[in-house]
Amino acid sequence: MGGRNDEISATSGLQSPLIKPLRRPHKPRRNYFALLCAVIASMASVLVGYDIGVMSGAVIFIKDDFKISDVQVEVLVGVINLYAIVGAAAAGRTSDWIGRRYTIVGASGFLFVGAVLMGFAPNYAFLMFGRFFAGAGMGFAPLIASVYTVEVSPASSRGCFSTFPEVFVNFGILLGYVSNYAFSKLPVHLGWRFMLGIGLIPSVFLAAVAILIMPESPRWLILQGRVGEAKQVLIRTSDSIEESLQRLADIKKVVGIPASCDDDVVQIPKQSNHGSGVWKELFLHPTAAVRHIMITVVGLHFFLESTGMDAVVLYSPRIFEKAGISSSDHKLLATAAVGLTKTLSVLIATFLFDRIGRRPLILTSIAGKTISLIILGTTLTIIEQSDERMTWTVGLCSAMVLSDVAFYSIGMGPMCYVSSEFFPLKLRARGVSVGLVMNRLSGAVVTMTFLSLYRAITIGGAFFLYAGIAMVGWAFFYVVFPETRGMDLENVEGLFGNLLWKFSDHE
Repeated sequence: MGGRNDEISATSGLQSPLIKPLRRPHKPRRNYFALLCAVIASMASVLVGYDIGVMSGAVIFIKDDFKISDVQVEVLVGVINLYAIVGAAAAGRTSDWIGRRYTIVGASGFLFVGAVLMGFAPNYAFLMFGRFFAGAGMGFAPLIASVYTVEVSPASSRGCFSTFPEVFVNFGILLGYVSNYAFSKLPVHLGWRFMLGIGLIPSVFLAAVAILIMPESPRWLILQGRVGEAKQVLIRTSDSIEESLQRLADIKKVVGIPASCDDDVVQIPKQSNHGSGVWKELFLHPTAAVRHIMITVVGLHFFLESTGMDAVVLYSPRIFEKAGISSSDHKLLATAAVGLTKTLSVLIATFLFDRIGRRPLILTSIAGKTISLIILGTTLTIIEQSDERMTWTVGLCSAMVLSDVAFYSIGMGPMCYVSSEFFPLKLRARGVSVGLVMNRLSGAVVTMTFLSLYRAITIGGAFFLYAGIAMVGWAFFYVVFPETRGMDLENVEGLFGNLLWKFSDHE
């Protein structure tokens, strides 16, 4: 009863001049329950990052143990991106069908099975079978983490909370690098098994925590007609009662539920959310705004991967070897520095997305990445054409690898998840899945061709190619990317509709 009286008092305060002076004018405190929900949803990304990071070192030992070729190494490393396409394509429909929370549980289940199968793989073929389950989980996890976090976060913290999946991906990559170093002293046939198999522990923990603590997304609940439950979740995840009621009213308006409906008494019918209708709205008969959103999100995911980040992360030991670092321990330590740099950079981005904004960060990110790739390509070319080892080139090459991952993680990487806020409610899960399919497809091309590419055009030439793509990416983001900082989620769609973004009107 007390909660209901509080709601009445709060809504009365919006109308009565006698109560208005009692409202606090300063910025509301951060909602810690929403923070907790965002953290739990993003924990699946630890396993995604761990698999990326650990494979960079594990593949060295797998190659020695199974006596596989470089082409088989490329397939082993890159095929998980193709498998992830299956998960990403299914995740949109699944999250609309069974809900965001249970989709997180499903993702952790796939990652658990993948870790077990890979850890006990007796041969290359069985290892590839385990990679399928890990890849499917990697397709589910990023989508549901970004969609759930965007939907549960209050507007004041949405940019910050939406970067959490990328924070946890980078933390997972760092853990993978540390695992490589920790288990590298074991016999060859055991070391890589421990590296890959230990990922089963956090997957079990995630599934248990998600079931016990996380509420369902309020927006998904409203789509199912469960408005009363959605209201309670919004009250717990908003900065104030007034904000929760406003968020509820906005969502009801978008879904088509009359604002005057007394949802505590009248049963609300379930809203239609059929897959065929969603796909038609996305591809066959999109509005100008939806078309602009799809171009922006698909382009974002393409440039995220096609600028070579997966090549740097997964093949960093080979890059450092080309730079002149010959010791295995030193290569693994340098690789761990890559993971640490990525993690620290994305933590900085967490504080900047709601202060500086999305647009300045992503433009700065891809510009810095372009410069880093050009210098890295130049340095590696000098190293290849020189007959003697030069200390300054080793240092500069290492610095540019760290600079590349730092610039990526301060803008482009987190934006992969923050961009979930662009889509309207009904289209969000499927729209994000389309973006992730492009992400994984581009990642598969990069990771499965990098070794062959640098043999064909030199390793320096490979990074010049990635730099050229990054230049095109900067122009793309400048033209199509709007600023969404601080906007209510239901109003973000209104920023889209013109391909040439008139950003000057919103600064």
